[in-house]
Amino acid sequence: MARLSLCAILPLFCFGLWAADSSTSGLDLSAMDKEVKPCNNFYQYACGTWRANNPIPADHSRWSRFDELQERNLKIERDILEKAAAPGVNRSALDRQIGDYYAACMDVAEIDKLGVKPIEPLLAKVRGMQDKKDLTATVVALQNDGVRALFNFGVRPDAKNSNDQIANVGQGGLGLPDRDYYLRTDPKSEEIRKQYKQHVGAMFDLLAKAEARSDANPEAAADAVMRIETELAKASLDRVAMRNPDNTYHKMKVAELVSMTPDFDWDRYFSTIGIRPIQTLNVAMPDFFKALAGTIEQTSLADWKVYLTWHVLDSNAQYLPVAFGDEDFNFNSHIMRGTKEQQARWKRCVENTDRALGDALGRKFVEVAFSPASKTRALQLVGEIEKEMAQDIKSAAWMSPATKDQALTKLSEVTNKIGYPDKWKDYSSVKVGRNDYFEDAVQLRQYEIHRNYDKLGKPLDKSEWGMTPPTVNAYYAPPQNNINFPAGILQPPFYNAKADDAVNYGSIGVVIGHELTHGFDDQGRRYDGQGNLRDWWTPADAKAFQTRADCVSQEYGEFAPIEGVKLNGKLTLGENAADNGGIHLAYMALLDSLANHTIPNADGLTPEQQFFLGYAQIWCENMTPESARLSAATNPHSPGEFRVNGVLENLPEFEKAFACKVGDPMVSSNPCRVW
Repeated sequence: MARLSLCAILPLFCFGLWAADSSTSGLDLSAMDKEVKPCNNFYQYACGTWRANNPIPADHSRWSRFDELQERNLKIERDILEKAAAPGVNRSALDRQIGDYYAACMDVAEIDKLGVKPIEPLLAKVRGMQDKKDLTATVVALQNDGVRALFNFGVRPDAKNSNDQIANVGQGGLGLPDRDYYLRTDPKSEEIRKQYKQHVGAMFDLLAKAEARSDANPEAAADAVMRIETELAKASLDRVAMRNPDNTYHKMKVAELVSMTPDFDWDRYFSTIGIRPIQTLNVAMPDFFKALAGTIEQTSLADWKVYLTWHVLDSNAQYLPVAFGDEDFNFNSHIMRGTKEQQARWKRCVENTDRALGDALGRKFVEVAFSPASKTRALQLVGEIEKEMAQDIKSAAWMSPATKDQALTKLSEVTNKIGYPDKWKDYSSVKVGRNDYFEDAVQLRQYEIHRNYDKLGKPLDKSEWGMTPPTVNAYYAPPQNNINFPAGILQPPFYNAKADDAVNYGSIGVVIGHELTHGFDDQGRRYDGQGNLRDWWTPADAKAFQTRADCVSQEYGEFAPIEGVKLNGKLTLGENAADNGGIHLAYMALLDSLANHTIPNADGLTPEQQFFLGYAQIWCENMTPESARLSAATNPHSPGEFRVNGVLENLPEFEKAFACKVGDPMVSSNPCRVW
């Protein structure tokens, strides 16, 4: 059969959302730098002209194909919200909620008029503490309003019995992005700590001015915050250690937690936080809570008040007057990420509405941006990739039959969620108004917090989504053993109805393969098909897996996104393994398709070449040095350059497609592959 015409199946994608200059394949030919040989630097070959013609906008720290699509989705959402915000008697209840929330966010004059009055009840709670025994009640009040203070608490699936949902406490309470920012001694880390203290002091200064107080000492407050957060950081697990779920599963009785942190009244905490009575819970990081006892004892009541006040400010800056939002942007976006300008208010309000009322706004989004036919075709592609995964497992020479059987059983139990939830959240209990953005935001945070608390002791709802429909992303969830593709990503360039099948296999096909491979990466492989943390590997197979995984870790650990900064190969292992596995699966699906149908050469490129360019072009991006540095420290994903070149260097199929030779930079002398 000739090139499949997907316009009939997915008419949405034939309306000019994606233009590929004079392309018959669906590739963006204008993005390519044909002066570069594909075997020398394929990323530059595929994306060089795009990168030169797409400087980072002033309101971004990164500009990529993801961001291009996100901007298009934002405009769709904006149109929905501005129509919904227009007053009228005929508005539906859903329109009133999302429209009024958006309108309240856009009403900067009213937000500035209210000043810091919205947070005064929380500040009064903090300032009214008489002794450290009051710390528990204050933390409860703050956490139930969405303030990230001291540690994290919520209800999650029991990792070893995923149908049961249990209370979980874990490390937290930091203002910087990662524990290592407090502990590293290199000049850049020291500079960031200095800038962070200046930021904390500036926020306290804004609070003092708003309250017309003359007794404030912002510099001393910043010192106190840094002292406490540094102690919390010292006790925290690093990101690599947290990748191993065995390191964060410690189910115990409440009494055992009480003995770890006797200075914190856990009995009072659990009886007042808003959950049903519990006898057991998971303490994700026991050492953190053991150390917390000493921190509570050694820290003065005055310093605890400062620390908690800081987290009230930090958690609510975006809902307060413009000066607070500007200072929050200055540190967290300008200093930490290199963003030059704050986003337009409408963009921030669209994004905040999506976060707060994601299912309500998502329902409207899929009505105009996603069709039932799109969902059907995506499921067909998932089925093809799953078939290839089964064959890949069966043919893996390094796995024993016993482990293969377990892997195939898990694969057969993977479920697929495409586009949007089957059941939408009901926000009718939340009364959203047009005149108090802070109150609206707090109510919706409380809604989500208590919706989470209500899961305690109930069976896990595997149909629930962790992303909103307009999100340009996808994910695999180990406890649910499912892969999830929101409507937001099932659009060009990730899925292009006007493109050859080869291009779509290289783009959305690889994304599907990537998420499926996550079920068998260094984290996912530790869970079985029911989503339970269980070792189903023979010792020999586990060792063979680790040898292959170590190759990937070492390979990516040598990549440097900016001078003097290398990637953390162990932190990025799961994503890198998924990239390498996903492209292998999608390529096998392409070859099976070519065995049954003819995909002609187009734009002077074979189907195989189209596949690899389709893959590379979804990763075209530019990034500020600051953002690249932050990403290397905290992001489990590699930058686009290495998601392309690092992957393709490991693929003999790529070398064959472009006739690369030994000695070419894109030909690795030690190719790595897990799946």
